[in-house]
Amino acid sequence: MTWIVGLTGGIGSGKSAVADLFAGLGATIVDADAIAHELTRTGGVAIAGLRTLFGEECIGADGAMDRAWMRRLVFTEPAARQRLESLLHPMIREESRRRLDGATGPYAVHVVPLLIESPDYRQRVQRVAVVDCPEDVQVERVVRRNGLDPQEVRRIIAAQIPRAERLAAADDVIDNGGALAALQPQVQTLHERYCALAAMQGQHA
Repeated sequence: MTWIVGLTGGIGSGKSAVADLFAGLGATIVDADAIAHELTRTGGVAIAGLRTLFGEECIGADGAMDRAWMRRLVFTEPAARQRLESLLHPMIREESRRRLDGATGPYAVHVVPLLIESPDYRQRVQRVAVVDCPEDVQVERVVRRNGLDPQEVRRIIAAQIPRAERLAAADDVIDNGGALAALQPQVQTLHERYCALAAMQGQHA
């Protein structure tokens, strides 16, 4: 059985940068957001369902889901968010489980933004690692990366689980409030810990 770390954090916290470092050390990465992008890209298996639920206007000229349109909708209409999640979440869970079952690294890192909020995902993992940084840093990063208005980013953060609650659920905290270079030693330390824990599980399997 694959030993799994759940990696989570708020928008702009740096989950992808941390996952890339774990991947570089040999861990298998299964990223729920990356799977969601695959499902909703041009020719993705969720496109037909999106059309049925939201109409043609949710699809961009390239045939992929119009992310900006959908983001505006789900943050103003909770019922629309529930419809989107009811379509995508079962697909994401199924595909992520398939990839975790096929993991080849010493352990797997399951990157899930809604890990703490989702009992199904929480039950899959043996340990929870939270990437953390101050809210102002999150806002600055997302504005720079996505070109969103700062107020829109703060609304997204407000819709997510509070930072204190996320930290309270963490087994390990990765501080990403500073320079990218500060991540490497933190990830290296955790990698060694996770390899040891995974090996212990293997001995008792």
